[in-house]
Amino acid sequence: MVKSANGWLRLTPKRKTGCHPALGGDCDNIRRRLSTSYSNRAMMPHPLVDQLRFTRAEFIRATKGVSDDDARRRFLPLNCLAWNVGHLAWQEQRYFLYYGGEGRLLLPEIDREFTYGAPASEPSLKEMLAAWRTITAAADPWLDTFTSEMLASHVISQGKPIQRTHGNLLQRVIYHYWYHTGENMAMRQLLGHERLPVYVGDIDGKAPYRPEQQI
Repeated sequence: MVKSANGWLRLTPKRKTGCHPALGGDCDNIRRRLSTSYSNRAMMPHPLVDQLRFTRAEFIRATKGVSDDDARRRFLPLNCLAWNVGHLAWQEQRYFLYYGGEGRLLLPEIDREFTYGAPASEPSLKEMLAAWRTITAAADPWLDTFTSEMLASHVISQGKPIQRTHGNLLQRVIYHYWYHTGENMAMRQLLGHERLPVYVGDIDGKAPYRPEQQI
């Protein structure tokens, strides 16, 4: 007790905020760590988006060191390597920009010339890579918003929901990339290229399995 102008006052000892020793013994610190952990997890992309980005990088890795002439070379009935780059740019634009809520076609010529079933052509690899980078960069903000609920929602086309979900579209893009990665690597073998990249790359380091967030 201490004496004041108003008489004797009882002081209540400051309560310690300890936690069980197994949890580190410091509740405030633990709360801060958990809050930071949840915040970081909330900013992480959906695991399927991780896989898409790894797949994109693997697709582009198959184009490294390819000359423009070789990228335009066709082995009938296949399309050429450069056309395949434009084709994947088309799909990302259609699935993630057009169906992604904005209904926009950033590069209309890509939509016309590299859609499924479009006539074969031998475009410039440099131009196709530039178009691909433009479209994928524009798609990334949309992809970063994906949650499990959004992926399960149906795509809206012409004002009406269709059978496919956004998760369906994301999966189709991932598998489509791998299909054409294999095709491009086969063409490079036919072209006589040596010291080819080995697949699959560092998926354990760059896109390891990660469960969906449970917060």
